[in-house]
Order: sequence, then C-alpha cells, then structure tokens
Amino acid sequence: MPVGIEAWVTQIPPVTRAWLVLSILTSLAVQCQLVTPLQLYFSFKAAFTNMQPWRAFTTFFYFGSISLDFVFHMFFFMRYSRMLEESSFANRKADYFWMLFLSSLMLLVLSPLVNLPFLSAPLAFVPIYLWSRRHPSTPISLFGMVTITAPYLPLALVGLAWMLNGTWRAAAGDLLGCAVGHVAWFMRDVWMREMVGGPTFLSEAPEPLKRLFGDI
Repeated sequence: MPVGIEAWVTQIPPVTRAWLVLSILTSLAVQCQLVTPLQLYFSFKAAFTNMQPWRAFTTFFYFGSISLDFVFHMFFFMRYSRMLEESSFANRKADYFWMLFLSSLMLLVLSPLVNLPFLSAPLAFVPIYLWSRRHPSTPISLFGMVTITAPYLPLALVGLAWMLNGTWRAAAGDLLGCAVGHVAWFMRDVWMREMVGGPTFLSEAPEPLKRLFGDI
C-alpha cells in the first residue's frame, strides 16, 4: 500500500499527475545539467526550420530552475488543475487533455507576439482561469493575508508573479495564459451552451481519444 509522497502522487488525477511529473523531471534534468534550457525552448525557426520538433513539446514542461517562482507556479498550477480535473472534468480525462492540447496549440501560435521561449506558465494559467470562472462565488484566501472571490484569482496571481520577478515580462506570459483560458471558457461554457446548443470538436474530445483514455 503506497505511503507518504507516493500516496499523495497517486491521488492526483491522471492528466494533472502526468503534467506535474514531467515538469518536475524537466527542471531536475536542467538542474543536474543533463540538458540545458537552450535545448528546450520553443521558436518556430528552431522547431520547424531547424527540424527540432520536440521543442513544441518541451516548452510546456519547463517552469524554470528550482526557485521561489518555480514553487509558486507549480503550487498554484497543481492545486487548481487538480481541482478542475476532479470536478468539471471528473471521469472525462480525454476532454481535459483535449482542452489543454487545443490551448497549447493556441499558445504556440501566439508565442511570437510576446516573444516567450517557454509556455509552461501560460498553459498553467488556463486551468486556473477556467476554474475561477466556473466557481464565481468561491472565496479564496491568498496566504492568509487577503480574501478574494475566485474570478479575481488569475489577476491576483499575475500581480504576485510580477512582484516575485520584478519585471512585467514575467506577467506577460501569465496574462497570455489568462487570454487563452478565457477563450477555452467561452468555447465551452458560452458558445457551446448558448450559440451551438451542444458539444463541438472544440469542446469535446474526438471519440478515438476518448477510447485511448478509457472514457468510453
């Protein structure tokens, strides 16, 4: 029977768990100098012109070197991704993965606009934003110092990231994640319900993916 950290990890829902483990392993690999950030960052030229397509994957798993900012992003990403996967996407692993996949594609397309080599933090803000919009009346205590309602959580975290890093560029990626999260929320909770009247390929995973995840 698993105990300690093993039990804690196994209790995390599968998509969030895989994302968390890959992110920690990536940062540890950089910390141990097995790879360098220069081998992981994303740019269209490096990924496609120079034939290094793995960069479109690794850019979403490197949260930076082990630091206070790393802990900050990992804690909030894991907390709210887990809560979202356990509530809105309970028993719908494929739909949650599909939402993150489409968000990743959008971030890759938009990344040149803000010149972001790593897109892990922006993607982490997508589930945070979506959770906050689906729980509008939930009170959130930030480190026991101030209490806000859930819709203000993303902006509060953007402000905290800005203060931790001391530069607006740290907030640019988080703001981009909020923008993509807003699109994900709109397509699932507004467009699907009020304009289409049912699920579309933008809001529900394809059947082959559902079979792969064992959802059907």
